[in-house]
Amino acid sequence: MTINIGFMGTGNFSKKHADILSNRRDVNIAAFYGTSQEKAERMAKPYEAAGYGDLTEMLDTEKLDAAYICVPPMSHGSIEQELIDRGIPFFVEKPLSNEADMPADFARQIEEKSLITSVGYHFRYKQNTQTMKNFLELQEIGMITGRWMSGIPQTAWWADQDKSGGQFNEQTIHLVDLLRFTAGEVKQVYAVFANTVLEKREDHVSIADVGTVTLTLENGIIANLSNTCVLPPHVHDIGITFYTDDGILSWQPDRVEHDSGTVTEEYNDRDDPYEKENETFIEALKTGDPSEIQSDYSDALKTQQITAAALQSAKTGQVVEITNQEDETKA
Repeated sequence: MTINIGFMGTGNFSKKHADILSNRRDVNIAAFYGTSQEKAERMAKPYEAAGYGDLTEMLDTEKLDAAYICVPPMSHGSIEQELIDRGIPFFVEKPLSNEADMPADFARQIEEKSLITSVGYHFRYKQNTQTMKNFLELQEIGMITGRWMSGIPQTAWWADQDKSGGQFNEQTIHLVDLLRFTAGEVKQVYAVFANTVLEKREDHVSIADVGTVTLTLENGIIANLSNTCVLPPHVHDIGITFYTDDGILSWQPDRVEHDSGTVTEEYNDRDDPYEKENETFIEALKTGDPSEIQSDYSDALKTQQITAAALQSAKTGQVVEITNQEDETKA
């Protein structure tokens, strides 16, 4: 069985996934859709695929078994709607959007059609994340802190609040997702964002360049996630730390460290989670069984809802309650 795949988007993440899929004998990369015919054809050429500047034309012409949506936050909407209307399963890169209302509507439609979906929270597929989860099952968590400290990507839309949704929505959302994945669902959010450095230097920057968000989980755990994008290029500090009755458990993308006070254990992890998330999605398409997918659209909506609540809190100065949209999508 060969799976015909179409790509929406011509950026780095489309290339990342296409390169992985091109090594599989059970996948045919059929087509790319871009903001222009020229961009799409240029992207498609190395994979001997077709390029389209019109989404409807691509979907009418190509017989796709599934699609990959790899577009900026502000470009979501019509792509998902066309795929849902046609009953085409899809993988979508995070975030789902720069807000949460539209994804909530899509989640309801996906549920009604029982479409297989997967969302690109690739850290869920790393072995060190599973190691962390295994540790936490044996410990009582008191508090969690996380940080995504980096520079600002040199992409024009990223610095525009209306397009990207800001750093907490575009990058730190990975930590929000890990928080949910390992510690439980969130019920309250309080956020403070500010423009401290970049706005003074760059006219085009409208996002907050620092922020901190306090989250109260349904199980009573208190968490704090902070971020900044004022650092110089190639300098970063990304991770999440759990303070438990058995010590300190620290996660970073390539390792986990457990400090019990008497013994410090470190577990290194250099695997490529993108390969695993692609393999899992393709196998789900082939078998019709999505149970190994770590985050489908409905699950990812919960993460998106938290980042949207953080932005609302930062604007209003108020605590924002998280409503349970899982039941709403299945209503």
